[in-house]
Amino acid sequence: MSAIVARDVAKTFRAGWIRRRVIHALRGVTLDVPRGAIFGLLGPNGAGKTTLLSILATLLTPDRGTVTVLGHDVVREATELRHRLNMSTGNASFLWSLRAEEILGFYARLYGLSGRRLRRRIDELIELCELGAYRRVLYNELSTGIKQRLALAKSLVNDPELLFLDEPTLGLDPDVSVRIRRRIATLRRERGMTIVLTTHYMREAEELCDEIAFIKGGLILAGGTAAELKRQFALGDVIVFRLDPPTATWLADVPGVLRYAEADGRVECVVDEADKRLPALLDALHAEGVVVRDVRVSEPELEEVFVELAR
Repeated sequence: MSAIVARDVAKTFRAGWIRRRVIHALRGVTLDVPRGAIFGLLGPNGAGKTTLLSILATLLTPDRGTVTVLGHDVVREATELRHRLNMSTGNASFLWSLRAEEILGFYARLYGLSGRRLRRRIDELIELCELGAYRRVLYNELSTGIKQRLALAKSLVNDPELLFLDEPTLGLDPDVSVRIRRRIATLRRERGMTIVLTTHYMREAEELCDEIAFIKGGLILAGGTAAELKRQFALGDVIVFRLDPPTATWLADVPGVLRYAEADGRVECVVDEADKRLPALLDALHAEGVVVRDVRVSEPELEEVFVELAR
């Protein structure tokens, strides 16, 4: 069953007073997000990621198309849907003079929590997001990383079935980003939460996401698992040989070899699956009397897919 079903979604904005400009943020987006999945939405700046997330979260209405989230239409049934959703952004901003626990308390009250239930929920979120040392610290005195963890805690006050994360590790130090990613993975593993996140970080998407969609110019250009996307763009595993004699151009015709190249005295073969193709390549080289001095295998990076699509 799908948590999100979007069909032909379009959204246009108009800007400027003297010279009116029409900005086509979304041009007909279609996607399905399975329940319980972490779904990544990747794309360059201005691609339409945040606009799409805002429509899915009932913050914007589409100009065209239909969107069903958790079985509800995001336009006609937005009120019934909102208590089951929440959202966190990498550019979160809360009132500077409130303490961390006061910020969590304010948002929890918006979802009807009070009294003992409210205090218990604040304690749970502070423990979950490791904010114990900062619960009484003013917001404007928190570091960027702690603010991000507070924003994530805020987005969990209603224990949402569907969580939207817009650039959750934007601008964070690597060690803080790792902790945020671990927390996101834990939410899905322990609570079965469906999570949709946008990110510019390919390693983050590859580490976290079950499925990924690339968006550019308001259109979904490609989608699938990281492995499927790499195969789709012929970005297979790379096998590098050091051979004697140092050339074997006929390897280009071996089944499963996508590309053959020679550089710096080495032979490089891009293959669909290294585990499957390496034994056959070694057998073929041996049969031709070629001595293999060295062999190395590496996997392609999801960033290569991003570069191909962003051109």
